[in-house]
Amino acid sequence: MFDALYISATGMQAQQLNVDTIANNLANVNTTGFKKAKVGFSDLMVREAGRLQPPTEELGILGGDRQLGAGVGIAAISKLFDMGDLKKTESAFDIAIQGEGFLEVTMPDGTSAYTRGGTFKVNRDGLLATPSGFPLKPNISIPDNAQNMQIDGDGRVRVQVAGQGTLVEAGQLDLVRFTNPSGLQSQGDGLYRITQGSGESILGKATEDGMGSLAQGFLEGSNVKLTDEMVNLMVAQRVYEANVKVMQASDEMLGMINALRK
Repeated sequence: MFDALYISATGMQAQQLNVDTIANNLANVNTTGFKKAKVGFSDLMVREAGRLQPPTEELGILGGDRQLGAGVGIAAISKLFDMGDLKKTESAFDIAIQGEGFLEVTMPDGTSAYTRGGTFKVNRDGLLATPSGFPLKPNISIPDNAQNMQIDGDGRVRVQVAGQGTLVEAGQLDLVRFTNPSGLQSQGDGLYRITQGSGESILGKATEDGMGSLAQGFLEGSNVKLTDEMVNLMVAQRVYEANVKVMQASDEMLGMINALRK
């Protein structure tokens, strides 16, 4: 019964983290480019229960060595990078990626982070950047007198400046992809970092090698499905309640044992 208390406690703890993850998914159902997370469970290490009785056929499960589990643990919390629906905005600074690719971003410490797109801006250095001011890599310089910006599906960036009737080349946006994007570490603000689980970034040109293409004037919506998350939330709640019942039953049985001495 002491084991039952511990096992039910691991179940409650695991389901609490599951509920927290589902709550974060629901909170970001309208966040541009958000990728939902999923909790993976694993059973904890089993151990020998010991030889309870001499092994005989009549004793059944009480005979011989038996193994007992030690509860449930969290195997991983992974991001699911299914594409969200594209929403048309017609803004020149809204960029979505149709496919598996990511845009590379240069962080203040010189390292790289990766984003699935969103609403960009021109930072104080005149570079095309994320809303937080982190420039895209490679740097795309946008002149102060630019009146129009066009980003083609293959990543070519062209701008039209005042006094000129034609678009001029401003740079080329490349895309990267990963062997296991679910292994990327989320940094918030739609940015991700490389981990050992994700593998190194694979650089390529948009529209080639499965990178996907850029869609200017569109934003990628969250891939959270409201109905799925609500079902998951109800299941997690019921499992949590079941573990509470196990703990209550074990506590009552221990109380009965203690009462035998009176």
